[in-house]
Amino acid sequence: MPTAREALLDAAQSALAESPWQAVRMVEVASAAGVSRQTLYNEFSGKDGLARALVRREADLYLRGVDGQLAGTDTRAEPAERLAAVAEWTVARAGDRPLLRALLTGCWGEWLPAPRPSRPAGERAADAGPPVPAELLALVRDRSASTLDGGRTDHNLHRCELAVRLALSHLVAPGAQPVGQLVRRAVTAAPGASGAYGVSGPSPRAGGR
Repeated sequence: MPTAREALLDAAQSALAESPWQAVRMVEVASAAGVSRQTLYNEFSGKDGLARALVRREADLYLRGVDGQLAGTDTRAEPAERLAAVAEWTVARAGDRPLLRALLTGCWGEWLPAPRPSRPAGERAADAGPPVPAELLALVRDRSASTLDGGRTDHNLHRCELAVRLALSHLVAPGAQPVGQLVRRAVTAAPGASGAYGVSGPSPRAGGR
């Protein structure tokens, strides 16, 4: 049986499928969850807190899904195949979940509860805002690299970041080629030096120059 907190988050998710976040009323969310309005405020401090928790949960579900994809792929498979599986699943999942798509791309429409950068004093740390797209990309990159032979080497981190960036690019502007095919080709050809194939930003190595 779900906790009151989970029931409220599920109810908010269902309400969001029917109405823009601005029109979602807390009394209706509480009623749908089978709890009092006071219970909602005890859990989330208000609508902003509920929004942060809802978006945070979406990020956590996505990261657990990435872990599941990596764990479910044959460990003997080539890195390109394993990263293509993550990219394909990311594109399919985000296509069905507007919140996840916004998290990955940073494109928040008026329908969605865009997260605010800070939380009021007294609100639980678990309801802190979700990672921004660059942070989410880094988390997926690091998780993916850790499963490849050699672990989190510069070369593996570069290949994994390239795969995730291709998936995000496909979300924003789908191409004629399937994302898995693009990832397999790019990851197989990717050299060890970072910065190739359009991957921008600092080296993936922690503390890199």
